[in-house]
Amino acid sequence: MFNSNSRFKWTAVTSACLAVVLSLSLWVPQVQAQSAAAAGDSKPPAALNAESAAAFLDEFFASSETKPHYVGASVIVVKDGQILAEKGYGYADLDKKTPVDPKNTAFRVASVSKTFTAAAVMQLAEQGKVDLKADFQTYVKGLEFENPFGTPVTVENLLTHTTGFEIRDPQLEDIHTDPGKHISMEDYAMKHMPPVVRKPGSAYMYDNFSFLLLGMIVENVSGEPFESYMQEHIFKPLGMNNSSFMLNEKFKSQLATGYDTVHKPVDLYMLEPTPMPQGGMLSTADDIGKFMIAFLNDGKKDDHQILKAATVKSMEQYRSSIHPLLPDTAYGFEAPFQLPGAGSSSKVITKAGDLSGYSSYLFFIPEQNTGVFLTYNQNGALRSLLYSAFIQHFYPQYAKPVQFKEYTPQSAEELRRFNGLYADLRISTIISKLQAGGETSSQLSISDPFLGERKLIQVEDNLFKDELTGQFTAFKSYEDGTTYMREPYLNPFGYAKKGQKAAGFRDVPNNSPYAQAIHGLQSLGYLENEANQSFKPKTTVTRAEFIENILKLSGLKPSKTTPPADTDWAGHAAAGYIQLGYEMGMITGADEKQFKPDQAIVRQEAAAMMWRALQLQYPSELFKDVKLAGSTDTWAVPAVQMMVKLGIYGPEVKIQEDGAVDFLSRKPLIRQEQAAIMYALITQPTDRIVAELRAEQQQEPQPSAEESSEEAGTPESKPEVTPPIPTTESTPAAASVQ
Repeated sequence: MFNSNSRFKWTAVTSACLAVVLSLSLWVPQVQAQSAAAAGDSKPPAALNAESAAAFLDEFFASSETKPHYVGASVIVVKDGQILAEKGYGYADLDKKTPVDPKNTAFRVASVSKTFTAAAVMQLAEQGKVDLKADFQTYVKGLEFENPFGTPVTVENLLTHTTGFEIRDPQLEDIHTDPGKHISMEDYAMKHMPPVVRKPGSAYMYDNFSFLLLGMIVENVSGEPFESYMQEHIFKPLGMNNSSFMLNEKFKSQLATGYDTVHKPVDLYMLEPTPMPQGGMLSTADDIGKFMIAFLNDGKKDDHQILKAATVKSMEQYRSSIHPLLPDTAYGFEAPFQLPGAGSSSKVITKAGDLSGYSSYLFFIPEQNTGVFLTYNQNGALRSLLYSAFIQHFYPQYAKPVQFKEYTPQSAEELRRFNGLYADLRISTIISKLQAGGETSSQLSISDPFLGERKLIQVEDNLFKDELTGQFTAFKSYEDGTTYMREPYLNPFGYAKKGQKAAGFRDVPNNSPYAQAIHGLQSLGYLENEANQSFKPKTTVTRAEFIENILKLSGLKPSKTTPPADTDWAGHAAAGYIQLGYEMGMITGADEKQFKPDQAIVRQEAAAMMWRALQLQYPSELFKDVKLAGSTDTWAVPAVQMMVKLGIYGPEVKIQEDGAVDFLSRKPLIRQEQAAIMYALITQPTDRIVAELRAEQQQEPQPSAEESSEEAGTPESKPEVTPPIPTTESTPAAASVQ
């Protein structure tokens, strides 16, 4: 009954068990809030020249605000064909105190690789060897995949992340430490080729796999290996002698050591395939500066023309947007997202990239003939801080908020077309709930597990401003009823899709207290959505069913380890998930051979399984004040307290007059209750609840009554809430490669 392709927002499970391979945005909301506030400053802009650029960078990297965000950083600023500033800060190796050298210290630039892969494709296009409007299979043969839409995936779709492919991000097994291991692009693509699940061109979803295919196009059309092509036709003409898509001995010696957020070094690792067009490039700030100068000079540097002027102009043009204010992608670039509501975002093109231990950012302001590149050996928000500070200091016109004409919001009846649950196309565990109505008849609200509920203020047709974040949310609908939303605060790299209308179940009446949860899961595809089916809401859930459903919903695959033959789940249909539960520490016990997979699971057992996975993210001390009623075994008390405080339960749980809560801990879990737990996991503002609890624990002792009256009217400080890290080339995880 449960769809094996579904997943829910359970970041602790994935972060504990998976490693980030590649990502694009480690994006911090407080950076955006600061940017938005600063954007309104009336201070006159500084003129950008060599002296002011160097002074700006020195001050920026020396500030107490930015120092925690990097171990070592390399940055270059170019304008009008000249390098204005080129600097290294901090250390390429912290233990050895090796300083960063912008000319020789190499970094993994991750997704910035895509800009260079796109440039190679555009070279072939201007030679007439590649037609951007053609089916990509014209140039890549032998890949079998389903496409039920009758619309081909074009080369342009690959370039603009509008393929309609099912998400195919790198997996844990793609990471290795064997320098002799070589998996070709073709072999990797054949093994991982995704089906088309949306009409090509209809929606934006950041798509790493598409740039792998573009690399294959470069190789097939040119007749040269991808790495050789990049060296001969882009790197060599520009004098980029410290750039490569191959981690050879030269680059092992030049490569800055990567660090995690607590400055622990990340061991050297390799990635499949070899080479990796979507994220495998290594380079220096100095080399990227040479490309920037050529790009801003109509594709020419010195006597070498790598791109025609018309080709460069075509790469600067945005090709995808859900609304003119919210452009998505150009050929090899994305729109900036650091300055919410900036009216000139379409005048800037950017490319960010992350690999575990490394982050980078490239941005151009073509009409100012200006480019900036930053790379650093620690994942974090440094690039967002630099971008907003640079723009506000030198070009504040690109941060000015949009001015809208007076607009009368639509009625509640008209706004109800947006009602429903929306799942992010790339990170399907990011679920938003939209609801029209409320105190005002023409009000639309949005809620999610990270920020809770807030108002959306309508400023144009299909365009709303988030009252809390200041970001804009936009919608696009098609004739077939498909509706997409772009809510860039939680994930700026893709749309969210509105769930289907729930068909319901014949044994779940609409007035059932569990109907909302069951129908919500059905709408999102977490449950089969076919009419006249039975749900069997009061059937008990077995231990095997629970662990399998929970892990499937978290997006995890069954363990590849064969369970020991003497275990009681070795031959069970859910053996892979039970084995994974043991490996993750979700399942514990004195008898490691007896799981009793077909035994009904008791509610406190289910709570304990989830608590073991979530306790790193949600420490038990946050919930110790929860008062429980009824009977709960001592070993399960912390787990049940967590479930109660976070609201992860259904209507069967009641709060008593004294505030105590009876979780019905020793009662067997039934299907409708399991559905309520799952629905709560994807809709409850759990992260916000935890942030508020942390803030409460960090507060100073409460003032006396007299002090309170004297300070009446002082605004209450609100805890900062960090949304999920939107990743691009990664599994939805937050752990570093170790």
